[in-house]
Amino acid sequence: MERQNITIALPKGLVRRARHLAVERGTSLSGLLAEFLDRLVREADKRERAKKNLRRLLNKGFNLGTSGQISWTRDELHER
Repeated sequence: MERQNITIALPKGLVRRARHLAVERGTSLSGLLAEFLDRLVREADKRERAKKNLRRLLNKGFNLGTSGQISWTRDELHER
């Protein structure tokens, strides 16, 4: 996979703690950030697919057993 260098500015304390976390996980700060960003992008893609599927289902509609025909009136439903 082709790599691209970037420059970011982060608080020193955050960088120090993140480096310690990376060492504990046996990776580099760069690897830790790449893993986090990859997960973030995959989750966003997954949410987008779920939204598209939901929109498709809602546009298609659901079978309510009426075959698209309403055989009652509002007044009949609210008779007491």
